Amino acid sequence: MPQTPHQRAEAELTKHCLTFPETSAGPGWQTTRGLYVRQKMFCVFGAKGEPLNELTVIMKLPISAEMAAELPFVREARGWFKQHNWVTAHFGSSDDVLAEIETLKGWLKQSYVAVAPKKLGRMLP
Repeated sequence: MPQTPHQRAEAELTKHCLTFPETSAGPGWQTTRGLYVRQKMFCVFGAKGEPLNELTVIMKLPISAEMAAELPFVREARGWFKQHNWVTAHFGSSDDVLAEIETLKGWLKQSYVAVAPKKLGRMLP
C-alpha cells in the first residue's frame, strides 16, 4: 500500500488509466514508470532521483498545454516536449497532489486520446 500522498496519487491515476482500452503499465525511461496504449507511451510518472514524497507526471496535452502552463505546479516545457505539447506537472513534498487528482485524470484522458489510435480514443466517454 502506498505510503505518501504522492504515491497514493500515482497509484490512483494508474488504476484510473488502466480502465482505458488496451492500456498497460510498465517501465518508462531510466527510473520512471510509464502508461502505454498499444506500446505508445502517453504518460510518464517520476523523475531521476525523485524522492517518494514528490511526484512528476509528464503527459501530452494538445488542447490544454497553454492553459496548463499557467498553473503553479506545471514546469515550463522545453525543446521536443514543448514542440509536441507535452506538459510536466511536478508536485513537491509540500504540494497537495490529491487536490489536483481530478485535473490530472482529465489530462491523462486527453493524453491517451492524443496518442491512442482514433478508434480506441473514441471509446472513452
